[in-house]
Amino acid sequence: MGAMSEYSVLIELVILLAASVVVILFCHRLRLPSVAGFVLTGVLIGPSGLRLIRSDEAIHLLAEIGIVMLLFMVGLEFSLKRLRPIRRYFLWGGLLQTGLTSIAAAAALLAIGAAPGPAVLGGFLASLSSTAVVLNILSDRREVDAPHGRAALGILLFQDLAFVPMLAVIPLLAGGGGDASLIGLAGRFGLSLAEITAGFLAARLIVPRLLDLIVRTRIREIFILTSLLICLGMALFTSRLGLSLALGAFLAGLIIAESSYSHQVVSDILPFKIVFNSLFFISIGLMLDLRTLGDLALPALGLAAAIIVLKTATGFLAVWPIGRSPRVAFTAGLNLAQIGEFSFVLAGAGLTVGLLPERYFQAFLAASVLTLLLAPVLTEIRSRRAAGAEIRPGEGGEESYGGLKNHVIIAGYGLNGRNLARVLKAVGVPYIVLDLNPETMAEALAAGEPFLFGDVSGSAILKQAGIASAKMIVFAISDPACTRRGVRIARHGASRIRIIVRTRYATEIDELYALGADAVVPEEFETSIEIFSRVLEEFHIPRNVVDAQVKVIRGERYGVLREVRPVRPSMENIADLLNAGTAETFYLGHACPAAERTLRDLDLRNATGATIIAVVRGEESFASPAADFKLQEGDTLVLMASHAAMDAAFAYLGSCAVRKS
Repeated sequence: MGAMSEYSVLIELVILLAASVVVILFCHRLRLPSVAGFVLTGVLIGPSGLRLIRSDEAIHLLAEIGIVMLLFMVGLEFSLKRLRPIRRYFLWGGLLQTGLTSIAAAAALLAIGAAPGPAVLGGFLASLSSTAVVLNILSDRREVDAPHGRAALGILLFQDLAFVPMLAVIPLLAGGGGDASLIGLAGRFGLSLAEITAGFLAARLIVPRLLDLIVRTRIREIFILTSLLICLGMALFTSRLGLSLALGAFLAGLIIAESSYSHQVVSDILPFKIVFNSLFFISIGLMLDLRTLGDLALPALGLAAAIIVLKTATGFLAVWPIGRSPRVAFTAGLNLAQIGEFSFVLAGAGLTVGLLPERYFQAFLAASVLTLLLAPVLTEIRSRRAAGAEIRPGEGGEESYGGLKNHVIIAGYGLNGRNLARVLKAVGVPYIVLDLNPETMAEALAAGEPFLFGDVSGSAILKQAGIASAKMIVFAISDPACTRRGVRIARHGASRIRIIVRTRYATEIDELYALGADAVVPEEFETSIEIFSRVLEEFHIPRNVVDAQVKVIRGERYGVLREVRPVRPSMENIADLLNAGTAETFYLGHACPAAERTLRDLDLRNATGATIIAVVRGEESFASPAADFKLQEGDTLVLMASHAAMDAAFAYLGSCAVRKS
């Protein structure tokens, strides 16, 4: 029987993985997040679906390990260095968003008659968003480094951290019968926290030394096993204290994050995390009972709509006061408008301790799945609506800021924008800067820069900047979506303006040209051009030849570097150039051994293969000098040779191997 049971579990695991592959491929085609695909997989093959999986105890065990791994990774990646660039969003934005959402949701539940404990739990469930879904959407849209992407990331990190105390207080919420019971639970909770603190401090002293010893063995298998041992050991420790496994895993991650080996641990644990987290989301789908959803369909739809509206509003209110524009704040709020993976963990814990009845648990699961499915759809709708706000032709005729004409509009005052402004000011070209960062605005105005605070993807701000009378607009911002909308609006509102766009991503080149850009400057390819230009100069490829190659590459929109076909490679003749002849100059400086010698004495051609075709002395030049021509200090020799011979000639002219008369 034992063998048959193990065999059946293996069959179910194979079915689960096979179904996951099919559903994830289908979701990828529909541009739905993988998390939603895993949940749908569980629904499809679960007890209320095709019933391919009937006993899911093993899956739930693996799913619980997945949550442990997820919290372990959060602890590993949680560092002050990572938070520094987004600290305002993490601290104030995260506190506002999580607090406002929790309070609003709990108040709504209390208003409809819920008890205080379940109401607080409901606030916790609503406040958390899905890190996996949001980062997946932002990464696909190249918006992680955009202002709304940084805001969303900071708030998500705060939520990940806030989940730990939320999970810890659920047993306290479940015991709210009387004052004595509440005091007793609070006492036990405090004692558990004291024990955890003692264990955490002891582990901080022991674990780094243990890892040092393990690393010195140079046995990778022991390093991986020790990392897992620390993770599961701390999880078991907190579990024995009456708290969750996930809390211990998070603490273990924090301990290892302070060591020098945290990055290697992340690399080693990542495959385990991906597998177990996938099983966790599938287990959510397995728990969703489709048979009860008939009666719960309308409540689930209403709950999903309420969650989306509430979280978009609280996200907006959390980001806007920090100094971001309404567009950035709204976009960040919309990105956070779904239920997160940690909410499922809290819901499961609430179900276990009796805070969340089964019927409400099912309604919550259904509403949560809907928010996950709608997340990429809402983002796409937002993007298209924002792109539709264009300047109509002829609308841009208003006088620009300061009456500027034939000026340059600089969108973004980061490093590239500042450098461009500095050069334009030096040569006397008029310009105006657009940016949404209030700190940048204060700095620029203090420096006397012509500055407008506003969103470059909005038609009104472009009209104020004089888009109709401007000669050029340069997009130097790190928000790809905003850049695309801005290019479209600028081209629609001023057909003759020249549009130059800086982008970090090569994949956006064709789209930006299609939207109306005249020149797209991808940072990675421009770096490549600079590198190969310097390399070719070292091989004495003439500068005009190098410049011609660069011009062709840019003219082909970097097709050679992107390996776009059927573009004909413009650099296929570089090998021929290296073998062909080239011209170079050599200056006879102070104490150069070639000075005061005749060309016959120098015998450069026989010694190296290079030929002196001219000598420049002051403002006078001597073409094809005779053999008895005597060189002087300060002369410039014009040489013709192959590249190998040119290298030999330079070495020869600078050495003492010159034949004396």
